[in-house]
Amino acid sequence: MSATVPDSRMVALIMALRAAGIVDKQVLGALERIPREDFVAAGFSKRAYEDRALPIACGQTISQPLVVAMMTEALCLTPRCKVLEIGTGSGYQTAILSLLSRRVYTIERYRTLLREAEARFERLRLRNIVTRLGDGMEGWPEQGGFDRILVTAAAAQCPQALLDQVREGGLLVAPVGPPEQQFITVFRRDGDTFHQRQIAPARFVPLLGGVARTL
Repeated sequence: MSATVPDSRMVALIMALRAAGIVDKQVLGALERIPREDFVAAGFSKRAYEDRALPIACGQTISQPLVVAMMTEALCLTPRCKVLEIGTGSGYQTAILSLLSRRVYTIERYRTLLREAEARFERLRLRNIVTRLGDGMEGWPEQGGFDRILVTAAAAQCPQALLDQVREGGLLVAPVGPPEQQFITVFRRDGDTFHQRQIAPARFVPLLGGVARTL
């Protein structure tokens, strides 16, 4: 995918992310290259570069850019990383991950969201993304272990099935906790132990099991 020339809205957003503490130049560069307006509903295109979550289909949201940048930065990605994403959603976070890693496996429970995201990946010529309609709480065991796992919906506790699919020394980043007290949490695998650290409070849609019967 060729780099895009950022407009004034993108420049302002990147400056705001830097002011908020995002320092990884690779992460900021990836956000500059992915046109966020392509991932929001038509009625919200003028608000695409505001630092806020916006509604998408199936009652879901596209995360605010600061949260996307923060979670991506926490993954400490390298071009050799094999990444699993739970919750494709609009595909915006997936696209960011694809620019910073070797391959991204992404799971979505809503067929409509997945089809729309796949069409966006095709238009942007993002060729290192593998998609699946499925139960994100189960992960993608036949492709494990993963160097990095990113969960884009919140659970009271991180599902053990996902932790089991993290490679030795790998990282999992997820919002964890009840709706009123969620924190973006980084899990680092050290043998059978996971070291945890909270990096920021958050508010995400709930992580649900199974595949949606409609939509």
